[in-house]
Order: sequence, then structure tokens, then C-alpha cells
Amino acid sequence: MNSTPATTLEDMVRHAFAGTHGRVTAQAPLGARTWFRVGGPAEWLFQPRDADDLASMLQRLSPELPVIALGACSNVIIRDGGLDGIVVRMARGFANIAVEADGLVVGSACLDATVAEHAAQAGLAGLEFLAGIPGSIGGAVRMNAGAYGADIASVLDWAEIVTRDGNMVRLGNAALRFGYRRSGLPEGAMVVRARLRGMPASPADIAARIGDIRTAREQSQPVRARTGGSTFRNPEPEVSARKAWELIDQAGCRGLRQGDAQVSEKHCNFLINLGNATAHDLETLGDTVRQRVAQHSGVQLHWEIKRLGRTQGARA
Repeated sequence: MNSTPATTLEDMVRHAFAGTHGRVTAQAPLGARTWFRVGGPAEWLFQPRDADDLASMLQRLSPELPVIALGACSNVIIRDGGLDGIVVRMARGFANIAVEADGLVVGSACLDATVAEHAAQAGLAGLEFLAGIPGSIGGAVRMNAGAYGADIASVLDWAEIVTRDGNMVRLGNAALRFGYRRSGLPEGAMVVRARLRGMPASPADIAARIGDIRTAREQSQPVRARTGGSTFRNPEPEVSARKAWELIDQAGCRGLRQGDAQVSEKHCNFLINLGNATAHDLETLGDTVRQRVAQHSGVQLHWEIKRLGRTQGARA
């Protein structure tokens, strides 16, 4: 008896999703999910029920199929051609917060600001900086997000991940090899849970600190615009003592436009969508800024915002 192996893309995807309990959507629009409000669709969007559901899918997923996790999409440009393969988006099953005596255990889908608020209510200081970071905990761990004098590396005890081949592993702080705006997460791994340390303090004092951070952010950043957080990483001190925004400003890029994409006049390390920008407009504008800064100061800025997917009409 002859049988035909499941070698088509659709067959391999169906095999991966067999027995899972999450939501699967083909050609799922992603633009409206991103803070920039741009980008093409996901070939397949999977919203797993929980970590076991995610692990089951990855165990059955062919190694040749691309898969990527998206969180709150606060620090990402999804290109106009969309994302090939499977996009995983953590939802309610990854949004639990458990308060412990000296910390919080939080799901990867929890918004950073929500974690800061829960810590304040529990009287745990040290996590206030999360109130100033857009996005969710999974992305914060992956990029070692930081602001206002602290970062994830300074408060994380461990992170639980699901590897590309579907194994669940707990990694301690040292194993994550944190650096400036980066971590050493294994290739293709997805964060599902993390433990963050806190220190006992007055809830009122913590809430006041969070209020100060939110006020400072409101005054200095275009928080009400369609934006995506800091566009470029600050240079290493040995490269330049100036921050990215200073280099961009000195290169004459404040307010620079490409179509409906603009360098923010309020904080010029932010790009904003004035209304009808495309992902191509935003990425082209960012590359133009990098070129002008290099010509003016000799410093090569590196993207902090992730650019994912393919350009319109192209295949990966």
C-alpha cells in the first residue's frame, strides 16, 4: 500500500496544529495589532491556550517551517508583505500574575505596565521602571528592556521558555547572558513565564514613583502617537558619549519625513506614523536617519526596533 508523505506547506501546518486547543487563523491581519498600525498578514496565526499547547505544536512542527512569537508588537515593524510561516501570539493563557513574598511570577503576555501596578499593590519595589516600557514581559526578557535606571537583567530570577523543538526549560539569570538590549535566549525559543524580584516597601511610595515615571514619559516621548518605542540603541560609551537622540538631532533629522512616516519632533529617537505610513516608509526613514548620522558623526546607529517579514510582493 502506497502512501504520500505530508510534504506540502498546508499538510505540514495541519500536522503541527493537530490536537492543539488554541485558535488558528490563516492570512491573519497583523497591522492593526502593532503600535505603528502597519504591516501585512501572518500566513498562519496561532494563539495557544497555554504553554503545553504551545509545546505540543512546536513538537509537531517541521523544522523547515518558520515560526516566530509576537507579543504586544510595541517595538516592531512588520513589513508590508507580512510574515511567512507561523506567528505565535501569547494571549490570556499567558497573562497570569502570582504575588510572592519577594517577587512576582508573571506570564509572558502580561503588559509591563500591568506588572508594575501589581508590584505596587503588593508593596514590592524595584519594578517601577516597567511602567515606562511599552510592551509585554516576553519581549522585555528577550531584549532586556530597561528604562529609568533599571532593566530586566537587574530583577529577573528565572524565565521559563519553550524551545523550538517543543521542550520546556527554566533558565536562571546567568544562563540568559543579558547584555545591553539583548539576551542569550536560544534561537527560536519563546518565553512563557518569568520571576521578577521585588523589595518590600510602602505601596504609596511605589505608586508615587510610578506616577513620576509616567509623567516624565508623557512629557518627553510621543506616547499618544502611532509609534514603536526607541528606534535605535544608544551607542556603546567607547563609541560615543552621546545618546542616539542627540546624534539624530545633531544630524538635522528632527521632523524628517518619508511619506507619512516622521521622525518625532518631541523625541527624535522615535518614528511616528502620521496616519497613512507604510512599513516601507518607516524602515526607509530609519535607514535614512542612520545614513545621515553616520555621515555627520561617523557613528553607526543600530536598530532597536525589530523589522520582520518580507517587503510587498517578495517571497522569503
